[in-house]
Amino acid sequence: MKVLFQLFLTFARIGGFTFGGGYAMLPMIQSEIVERKKWATEEEIMNYYAVSQCTPGVIAVNTATFVGYKLRGGVGAVAATVGVVTPSVIIILIIAAFIRNFLEYDAVRYALNGINVAVAVLVLNAVINLWKKGVKNIFGYIMFAIALAFSIFTDWSPIFVVIGAILFGIVYGVYSGRKAGKGK
Repeated sequence: MKVLFQLFLTFARIGGFTFGGGYAMLPMIQSEIVERKKWATEEEIMNYYAVSQCTPGVIAVNTATFVGYKLRGGVGAVAATVGVVTPSVIIILIIAAFIRNFLEYDAVRYALNGINVAVAVLVLNAVINLWKKGVKNIFGYIMFAIALAFSIFTDWSPIFVVIGAILFGIVYGVYSGRKAGKGK
C-alpha cells in the first residue's frame, strides 16, 4: 500500500510541477523515477518512451502507467496514472472557471509566454537526452535524419514517421543479423 501511495504522490508531483505536456515531463520522470526512486533503469524508461510514442495517449500518462505496472501490476498502473493526471484535471477545472477573466491580465499573458520558452528548453533537453541514448550507430543517424526531414518538410502524420522507423528498424535488424551470422 505504501508503494501505491508513493507512486501516486510521485506522479502527482511530476504532473503538477511540469508544464508543456509529456515531453516537458521527460526530464523530471528521468530524475525522479530513474535517479531518485530507482524504480526503473534508463533503458527501461527509454523503452517506455518509445512504446508510449507508438500507443494512443499522452506520453507522460503512458510512461506513468508502465512504471506503475512494473512496480505493482494493474493497481500500480492505476495509482501512477491517476497521480499524473490529477493535478492537470484540477488546474484545468480552476482555469475553466475563470478563463474569460484569466487571459485579460497582462501578467498572465507574460507568464504564459515565459512558460512557453521554458517548455521549449525542456523539450529540447528531452530530445538531446533521447538522441544520446537512442542514436548509437550510422543507421541511427540515417534514421534520425530521415525522420527529421519527414517531420519538418512534409505534412505527414507522425504516426507514419513512427511506422516507417519501425519498418526500417526491423529491416535493419534482420539484415544486420544475417550479415553477422554469415561472418561466423
